[in-house]
Amino acid sequence: MQDATGNATTFARVPALDLARTCALVGMVVFHVMFDLQMVGLVPPWTVQTGIWPQFAKLVAGSFLFLAGVSLWLAHGQVLRWHTFFRRLVLLAAAAALVSAATYVAMPQAFVYFGILHAIAVSSLIGLAVLRWPAFGILALAALVYMAPAVLASEAFNRPALWWTGLATMPRPSVDFEPILPWAAPCLAGLACAKVADAYGVWQLLRGRPVGPHWLSWPGRNSLLVYLVHQPVLIALIWSAAQLIR
Repeated sequence: MQDATGNATTFARVPALDLARTCALVGMVVFHVMFDLQMVGLVPPWTVQTGIWPQFAKLVAGSFLFLAGVSLWLAHGQVLRWHTFFRRLVLLAAAAALVSAATYVAMPQAFVYFGILHAIAVSSLIGLAVLRWPAFGILALAALVYMAPAVLASEAFNRPALWWTGLATMPRPSVDFEPILPWAAPCLAGLACAKVADAYGVWQLLRGRPVGPHWLSWPGRNSLLVYLVHQPVLIALIWSAAQLIR
């Protein structure tokens, strides 16, 4: 079962999964520190668009979506709790709208119109639709979703209402863009892997078993909160540091 942020509730918590979320959050913070340093001019322009950084960003985003798929199974694999699912969905949608509004005010030319929270919300709906499929079927769908943009992309999708699909050939630039194709793929893969792990008793083995110090799992247990507040805090700190250096 999950709480409103999409994490497992206390009696069903898997500390290893919380720690995995914490690791994903650390990766996110590392990337955003570099992004913010670039934004205030403390590192060369285009730093995060070159070298290992684009792939690192994809790895971090994919890990969040994969873990969302795992959490979907842990929360609803045995019994689908509609109230819990839709409460989480509404919270994700509200958080995604907040991110869109805030980034539109801050950087209207590249605001987040379909970022990681949007992708998790929509991918969760897709995952719910295939929740009872066998794991190999879900993995096959994940593969198709991943390959879809390379096969189906078309200028017909070059309109604002369809950018989120991932099939546009010229989507609007955004500082965080994870269209549903192909980004639903890691969520579906996480769902499938969680089902396989459940069949082998992995979650029963890990549930309630501590992994490292308790404080290391705190960010993972509060991942949505950390996601929403980390950038304003980082920007304030880095901007202040930049003023002191100059």
